[in-house]
Amino acid sequence: MYSVVDFKSVFTTSLGNSTKTEDPYSLWQIDNVLLPEVVDELLDLKTQLTQMEYTLGRREENNDKRGYFDVERRENVPVCNAVSELFQDREIIAALEHKFDIDLAGTYLRIEFSQDSDGFWLEPHTDLGVKKFTMLLGLSKDEEAHTWGTSIYGDKDTLYENAPYKSNRAIIFVPSLNTLHGFEKRRINGIRKGLIINYVTDEWRARHELAFPENPIRT
Repeated sequence: MYSVVDFKSVFTTSLGNSTKTEDPYSLWQIDNVLLPEVVDELLDLKTQLTQMEYTLGRREENNDKRGYFDVERRENVPVCNAVSELFQDREIIAALEHKFDIDLAGTYLRIEFSQDSDGFWLEPHTDLGVKKFTMLLGLSKDEEAHTWGTSIYGDKDTLYENAPYKSNRAIIFVPSLNTLHGFEKRRINGIRKGLIINYVTDEWRARHELAFPENPIRT
């Protein structure tokens, strides 16, 4: 059984060792986000992979098929609860606020377990609005996974790069007008698994997606 203490030590060390780039916008890379055995357990989660639609280049076109670390999953899957507790922890929140110069008070934790298959693509978008923080954590260890990084854009028509992808590596940004990211369509020979970790405002309508819908972040 995992404890928040175990998670906090690993995460705070990794956060302190993160690297930052400013081109084309402020973007942090953090390695070794979780304990290696936790990554393995997340990769082994028994989740039904249904056929996704990849027509619009937006995750919401598959809203009925997406999976979250919601109340039910937290109650039934200990590793999902432990990860959720980590990102709800006050000390971790304080560290994130200090590191990224943000105020998360009153926001809610939302963690999506993403499973992308061949044909997947996402149009450039910023996450600006009700999302106040975005962490994209890669999990997959497939042979070709290193080619599956998030696409970073200088503007909506200009691809800057596909970010380097590695299991247990995350990229982090604070949504703003220029934080354009997506996924340029390319071959996915396997399943691209990851966690999308957001803190969202009270205006977030899909309350069932939240890890702690009755408990906003307190700092």
